[in-house]
Amino acid sequence: MSKRFLVTGGAGFIGSAVVRRLIRETDHGVCVVDKLTYAGNLDNLAPVAEDARYRFERVDICDAPAIRAVIDDFRPHVVMHLAAESHVDRSIDGPAAFINTNVVGAFALLEGACDYWRKLPVIERDAFRFHHVSTDEVFGSLGADDFFHEFSPYRPNSPYAASKAASDHLVRAWGHTYGLPVVCSNCSNNYGPYHFPEKLIPLAILNALEGKPVPVYGDGRNVRDWLYVEDHARALITIAEKGRVGESYNVGGGAERANIDVVEAICRLLDEMAPRVEREPRTSLIAFVADRPGHDRRYAIDASKLRRELSWAPQETFETGLAKTVRWYLDNAAWWQRIRSGVYRGERLGHVA
Repeated sequence: MSKRFLVTGGAGFIGSAVVRRLIRETDHGVCVVDKLTYAGNLDNLAPVAEDARYRFERVDICDAPAIRAVIDDFRPHVVMHLAAESHVDRSIDGPAAFINTNVVGAFALLEGACDYWRKLPVIERDAFRFHHVSTDEVFGSLGADDFFHEFSPYRPNSPYAASKAASDHLVRAWGHTYGLPVVCSNCSNNYGPYHFPEKLIPLAILNALEGKPVPVYGDGRNVRDWLYVEDHARALITIAEKGRVGESYNVGGGAERANIDVVEAICRLLDEMAPRVEREPRTSLIAFVADRPGHDRRYAIDASKLRRELSWAPQETFETGLAKTVRWYLDNAAWWQRIRSGVYRGERLGHVA
């Protein structure tokens, strides 16, 4: 049965991967709701923009009347909520935007979805899903050996993480108090094509490609679990369609890497795929810089629940996914050059003197 998916933040990195997959791999219809902030980019949706099952609405989720109007008009079976301010460094520089979008916006969306859901016939109410997409950063920092589970306590350490933790709690409260059929997911660090170049992997690729210093925070030993974005998109659609109401699912790539190891791997791949005229390897561009304030040391996801209950597993290893990512940036210079020419030039964010 074909469904109608309303995807907030659908012009962003993860959201656009979900939308492209929905149009490419399913019969579902999609309405993208996006404010088109600096990280929202309609170029990300160009591959599906002409499809009859695709629709775009430029709406701020904090605009409650506007979001209600879109929901009532589109009549979704699934609301997948990805719209968020998402960069930790930017949250350090300007936390207000994160509280507004990630908390107030989530509230406005929940209210609009809940009001719409209450008016549905019983069968449609039972089939409706509100899928809230969140991050592993809400759980705080790990020691050397443990993992984040669905029952891990919330210990957010950055303004970004705190704002996402708040939205997680709002979604669970609306499910428990009002009966809204909600499902939540918390993911590890994503990477892949169409990634806005303020995050570690795309920034390292582009700086190294352009012969600029490649910044690495602190000693470079902070560890993240890396998840290829197409694997995440597949997981999100699976959770929205098959996840149990009221449950949360952790999504991880099972690919823990220290930041310095990630950057060195990128430099080696670029040396192979796009050799420099200079003989010096690109690892010579790596520059250690003052650490981010409150930088969490390690994140790692236990995604066994998702594997066990919904039969999802990542299809890419870190090595295959990273190679595909580097190749995409080499082959799609027109996409990132438009960004580098104006919106974001790779400057340091979130640095407290």
